[in-house]
Amino acid sequence: MTALTAPTDLHLAEPGESTGLVAFLERLLRFDRAAAVRLQAVPRGDGEGVLALFGRLPLGGSGALAIRTVRLAGLESGADRTVSAGQLLEALDESTGTLVLPPAVTGPSWAGLLPPRTGWELIAEPSGPEVGRQLADGIREFRERSEAVPAHHRTRPVLDALADEIWSRPIEAVPELPLRAAHAAHVIGFLPPDAPLTVHRKGSWLRLNTPLGSVAVRSQAGPGAGLGLSPLV
Repeated sequence: MTALTAPTDLHLAEPGESTGLVAFLERLLRFDRAAAVRLQAVPRGDGEGVLALFGRLPLGGSGALAIRTVRLAGLESGADRTVSAGQLLEALDESTGTLVLPPAVTGPSWAGLLPPRTGWELIAEPSGPEVGRQLADGIREFRERSEAVPAHHRTRPVLDALADEIWSRPIEAVPELPLRAAHAAHVIGFLPPDAPLTVHRKGSWLRLNTPLGSVAVRSQAGPGAGLGLSPLV
């Protein structure tokens, strides 16, 4: 038998979904112009497949992983590599929904430890508006308290510590899940108003699902795990 080789290009089952992929990659690049993403293309056995893109928001010691998935057409063999988010964005043809795979890059440490693919347990279905209100309160508190810090003391470590304090708080409706998961979903564009939400657990991982994507965090996050960085402009 001839061994199957990894594909050099991927085809979205619905070309219109390329717009969502572009938005996802552009938001990652706003936070880190050198961002890398790990991509996994998995065949389903019927000529189609699923593409999952994993990107880490630079949020401190543990941060959060944003996950965007789309269906693929004509996928006979899988692919798994870490690539430059910028090169991947350039390689996506929005008009045809074709994605030419860029060369692999030396992956950051987080890319070697992804959330599990299966075996997740549903633990909560929080109200989207309720989570949105708590998130809005946190954003407002961060803005007000950061603006109250004298300019000569408003350093990155000070702002990071404030952000970590706020975003490490538990979501009221799901005490296991830190508020930073909802904030990460918000800044990456996964949290539209009134979106139905679910929360799943697998081992030490927690995952917040929305209709547009997922955010995964470790349940035992270390110091500095808050959303401390601002988008690059």
